[in-house]
Amino acid sequence: MEGGVKRDRWGYEVRTPSDACISAINHYYHQVLIYGRERSVILKATLHDQDCVLANILAAHYLSSSDPSQAHFYLHAAVSRLELATSYEKAVFDAVHSLISDNRDDEFALEMHFKLLKDFPKDLSSLKRAQVICFYMGRADTSLTLVQQVLPHNQLENYIYGMLAFPLLELGQMEEAEKAARKALEINKDDCWAQHNFCHVLQYECRFKEAVQFMEDCSSSWGSLSSFMITHNWWHVALCYMEGHSPIQKIVKVYDQHIWKELERADASPVEVYLNAVGFLLRVYVRGEIDGFKDHLKILASCLTDQRNWFMEWHFDVLILWALPYSNEHSKAEDLLKGLRSRFFKMNSKKQQLMQRGMSLAEAMYEYGRGNYKQALEFLEPDFDAVDYKIIGASDEQVDVFNEVWYSMLLNTGQALKVIEVLGERIKKREGVPFLWRLLERAYTIVGSKEAPIVGEKAKVLETAYFK
Repeated sequence: MEGGVKRDRWGYEVRTPSDACISAINHYYHQVLIYGRERSVILKATLHDQDCVLANILAAHYLSSSDPSQAHFYLHAAVSRLELATSYEKAVFDAVHSLISDNRDDEFALEMHFKLLKDFPKDLSSLKRAQVICFYMGRADTSLTLVQQVLPHNQLENYIYGMLAFPLLELGQMEEAEKAARKALEINKDDCWAQHNFCHVLQYECRFKEAVQFMEDCSSSWGSLSSFMITHNWWHVALCYMEGHSPIQKIVKVYDQHIWKELERADASPVEVYLNAVGFLLRVYVRGEIDGFKDHLKILASCLTDQRNWFMEWHFDVLILWALPYSNEHSKAEDLLKGLRSRFFKMNSKKQQLMQRGMSLAEAMYEYGRGNYKQALEFLEPDFDAVDYKIIGASDEQVDVFNEVWYSMLLNTGQALKVIEVLGERIKKREGVPFLWRLLERAYTIVGSKEAPIVGEKAKVLETAYFK
């Protein structure tokens, strides 16, 4: 088009004379949607056209967490040319700037993204960014509203149905989530987010063998994914094996060959690997299988003492607060907890109110790691439900381990009747998890109930039902 204006992947106008700049921007969009490991390509866009507002603001966002000083350079470049930008670029600038400003307000950032997507509904990269904001706010309902807002404009578009599936499953609408994931896979069988979401549904419904087979069949398409997405998909596989009571040797093999092995890649992101590794090992510990992973946890804990890994993800910090004291890294654990407290008290009152549960969970997991179960329980609500703690930046499946921790602490402090009450409701939703029946058996045994052997037999049947 005339005047140095071209159109990007969505068909929206971008002020640049450079085809190479637009190509790099489009490649960046693609990397965002596939959870790719080449998102740094956005920096190449600025090399091809240092004056392009869209390239610069997206580069600033890309660097905002890893290299804030460089992010400021690109933000300044975007601001300096903003008057010449197209209306689309200005809308993206406003939305992204709301995320990387010093006085960031997530509600305002969401408002900016709603406005952007109302005017430019085909921008699925911005939809993904908006859904990430929702994820870290624990707002699956808002995430669903966002995708439903743009869906009429993207009926046959790649990746849209994978983005529809996730908030549906987070809201417990499993049938609709499965339909959306299947539709996404009909459009693109290699859509890793749709694969992941379909696995979520199968896992929740205790279709563990089906989930494992599906994901292992898909795994050949994961080579170009980010360290987080590769190891997170394998985290799901390992967890399905565990929930289906597969032999521990099989689970160790998945961890070694597909989670920890990612660190051998030259472009791996260690923090992304550690997050999935420690989340899985906590689950292993709660289920009484940590002896098969003792050396693995020791190696991981030594990595987690590095303070460069702290204060990046609240969810990650909470998990580290279990791993360090459990591995006798007490002084490091205290330093991390003090740092989290300091950050919490520096938040404004609104943010503190939102993160109070996250801080309480951090305190509880620190005490749990030290073996102080009674003290740990004092930080949690009497009717604790981990789904209320997604503000730490975790999915239902990721936070569910904290429910298992809670059950375990209740049993270890003699509160078996409470466990019987809670598990009675939980098992109605997920009857096919052997571990829940074993916990219930333990609770009945503590109170001397005749139900204990009946429940134990149910667990035994399930333990042989999935993986021979």
